[in-house]
Amino acid sequence: MTVEPATTDRRIATEVAPAADPRAARWQPSYARRLAVTDTAIVVAAVLGAQLLRFGQTGADLQISGLSGADFGVAYTTVSLMVVAAWLLGLRMRGTRAAQNIGGGWDEYRMVADASIRVFGLLAIAAFLLHIDVARGYLLVAMPAGIVMLVASRWAWRQWLGRQRTQGRYLARTVLVGEYAKSLHIARELMRDRAGGMVVTGAITERSDGMLTTGVPLIGNLDDVIGGVEFAGADTVVYCGSDLISPAKLRQFSWDLQSRNVDLVVAAALTDVAGPRIHTRPIAGLSLIHVDSAEFTGARYVTKRAFDIVVASLGLALLSPVLLVLATMVRTDGGPALFRQHRVGLDGRQFRMFKFRSMVVDAEDRLPELLAGSDGSGLLFKMREDPRVTRLGRILRRTSLDELPQLLNVLRGEMSLVGPRPPLLSEVEAYERSAQRRLLVKPGITGLWQVSGRSNLSWEDSLRLDLYYVENWSLANDLVIIWRTLRAVVQRQGAY
Repeated sequence: MTVEPATTDRRIATEVAPAADPRAARWQPSYARRLAVTDTAIVVAAVLGAQLLRFGQTGADLQISGLSGADFGVAYTTVSLMVVAAWLLGLRMRGTRAAQNIGGGWDEYRMVADASIRVFGLLAIAAFLLHIDVARGYLLVAMPAGIVMLVASRWAWRQWLGRQRTQGRYLARTVLVGEYAKSLHIARELMRDRAGGMVVTGAITERSDGMLTTGVPLIGNLDDVIGGVEFAGADTVVYCGSDLISPAKLRQFSWDLQSRNVDLVVAAALTDVAGPRIHTRPIAGLSLIHVDSAEFTGARYVTKRAFDIVVASLGLALLSPVLLVLATMVRTDGGPALFRQHRVGLDGRQFRMFKFRSMVVDAEDRLPELLAGSDGSGLLFKMREDPRVTRLGRILRRTSLDELPQLLNVLRGEMSLVGPRPPLLSEVEAYERSAQRRLLVKPGITGLWQVSGRSNLSWEDSLRLDLYYVENWSLANDLVIIWRTLRAVVQRQGAY
């Protein structure tokens, strides 16, 4: 782990390794300061605005009973300033602006909302115990308004951050350290998610020359890790694991990185497992990672089913005029309004899935002659210019209106609003063992693959996203997917 002179291989790698940009390093502090300014402005506006709406410009006093029994008043402006201070302190203590959390998307939004709710919960408990009668309307305006504005501001900042990252700014220059095969796996996963903010500039493995994957050069070997990190100008190191690096050397490595102000991230071998299922348990000086089992039964599933029934019922009731008009339009060519197709659902049970017919009546009979022209890969048949699709059908598909009859499948308990794509029996018969896990939950009208590219995705990516959903589903994530689905439909992403 000592620094040695640069090797010949490393000098050769300079031809492919990007030069270090000192302006890109350590962007988190300045970004966190911007968030702090925005948070402060929003909290002050929410609390003082609630005070103004509740009491007007004349103001009011909060009556408090003293220990001696005498009452005294405190101006609500003073109370508001105390609430502002407590709210901002709660956001800070919850780590909503910590370097490892900022720019994290939905996890960041959840932390902001969670910190705000906890602050107001503690304030409510304190008011109850001290017999302080705080105006309810004052708090009921300040808290939701503040949370909405805070989350909206974080979303706006994240959009700005994404635009900066597309221009090569605000990225963590990352070096992978570990065995070649493990580093290759991590590199592929990191390059799959460009929005994560990590750009892999090099890898240090037991091999010291060549390329790890497209655009990622090998910049050294495990005998001179620190030298390779300094050569790359990295501000983040991802340790992928290696039997050649003992625990003692890894500990010394972490100290060497700390002295150089370089972050160390340890990549777990288990991938596609979401944060809520992962818990770190320190035992005997070891950081053990405990992974909760995926849940497929219990109260959470009952809640999901109740949500499906309520939303599907309301959707059918509100959209019934639209459904009637669409059904009439589809039937103008003499065929049926609905297309019924056997699909495979929960635990491998077959059901008939409903869609508005978007193809000619004999579409299924004409499928074999089109298989050779499929634009898809793997088990999925896709064709951008499918000659079987009617003119109205193209509109229905691009707007996803053809999927609306599946609300009936949701009410019948055969599908869910959110879940994996409902597969054909022929697809299930060709499944490998890992793909069988898609059948542990009900298929959905929408899902992760629909909001991540829809028909533009390969079979492998679609399967990976479906399996990720099965392993990590939650009602909160379902709401996020529904929102992203509406946005994808409006933007017509990947629909054909």
